[in-house]
Amino acid sequence: MTRFAALLAAALLAQAGMAQEASLGAGAVLRALDKVNGKTTDIELANGTSAEYGRLVISLGECRYPTGNASGDAYAFLTIRELGESDNAFQGWMIASSPALNALDHARYDVWVTRCKT
Repeated sequence: MTRFAALLAAALLAQAGMAQEASLGAGAVLRALDKVNGKTTDIELANGTSAEYGRLVISLGECRYPTGNASGDAYAFLTIRELGESDNAFQGWMIASSPALNALDHARYDVWVTRCKT
């Protein structure tokens, strides 16, 4: 059993060593789509700020990217709610390379992360 625990600990340490370090960006660039008129808009937000897009209020907690690769795969913590609504339409991390992995589910709007600002 001790040998198994040692092997398990070694495997976990190896995985931790493979994890990529992240740097905190100054903000994020998001892209929003109005599905009714087909218009896309780029939205620049600093960490801790909000912006309105149509009937949405989009708040950026923070944006992170792989250390040493500012143009790499960004991921941002977003809170999105509709004006006049108390519940959030979305809250969580969005990943630039996989926007469908954790996406905003809204009838009219799509929002996704394109990159972090440095």
